[in-house]
Amino acid sequence: MSTSSVSDGILNFATQYSIYTGYITFTFGFIGNVLNLLVFTQLKLFRSNGCAFYITIESISNLLYQFLTISLTILTSIYQDDATGRFSFWCKLRYIVGQTCALTTYYMICFTTIDQFFSTNHRFNLRQMCTLKLGRYFAFILICFAIIHGVVVGSSYNVQPTLGCILSNYAGIQYSTYFFYPILVGLLPVAIASSFSILAYHNVRRIVRRQLPIVRRKLDKQITAMVLMRVIAFVFLVLPFVTYRIYTINFPVSKGMPMAYAIGKLIQAILTSIYIINYFVNFYLFIIFSPRFRRQIKLVLVKKCWQRWKYWCCSINNQIEPGNIPETRNSQIESEENI
Repeated sequence: MSTSSVSDGILNFATQYSIYTGYITFTFGFIGNVLNLLVFTQLKLFRSNGCAFYITIESISNLLYQFLTISLTILTSIYQDDATGRFSFWCKLRYIVGQTCALTTYYMICFTTIDQFFSTNHRFNLRQMCTLKLGRYFAFILICFAIIHGVVVGSSYNVQPTLGCILSNYAGIQYSTYFFYPILVGLLPVAIASSFSILAYHNVRRIVRRQLPIVRRKLDKQITAMVLMRVIAFVFLVLPFVTYRIYTINFPVSKGMPMAYAIGKLIQAILTSIYIINYFVNFYLFIIFSPRFRRQIKLVLVKKCWQRWKYWCCSINNQIEPGNIPETRNSQIESEENI
């Protein structure tokens, strides 16, 4: 069997793998992030909670990234690649959106762990430091920084005839190699998220000694456990892809080397599919490790969304008594506090 036929077979497998995993991850990602948004925005229990606010922003960023991945998947099914090596505008846009979403998601995870550490601390003055208003300011500043950073760095990508969509200037390569990938989206968020999640877990283990309402204790324990599992998944899913990106930026493979190019595309497809899991895994981790979150999902879907859907679309007898509405809302609030 000739080398060209083997490389063509590897490229075809990598293409098909990217297409199938792209559709699968988009399906799971869209469902998971939408359900996250429903739970953390519909339940009154979470509306004044800083961690829930950060998870909401993260879910929105994850959804945007999911739409980017499905766009790449559709283009791959049409052109047999993601088309970033064909169109300069799409080459730049992919990295602008991708890096903006990556920074937003990564540092929302960090903000979640920091907020949970301060909100569960036994010192009253530290608990008072992290307010929802302050969190909104930090989130706004971070999102602005992520957008500006994405535009500046993403604009440095250009299409080269034999190499495809790559960083085209020396400063961008140096910045990505020595700061962006290893520090800004590598070591720094991993270190912050890991450290503060462990500290928050340590705080929660001592929470029984403090005089707190039972609802607050349950919420702190629930969110701390959810955040800890999220951080563990974040570390293991991000580091392999970051390492690979540092290598490919410095050692791009030309299409003139078909076997090396095909193997590189296959490795990229596999690591990218693992990396994308980071953008929807939080919802499924929450379901697996938090029985309380499962009950909250059921409450939102059955007692809120289903009831509203029936109210809007399925009023068969069209007999809605206004006097029953406040009672229903009160019962829902009581249900939230008891789950």
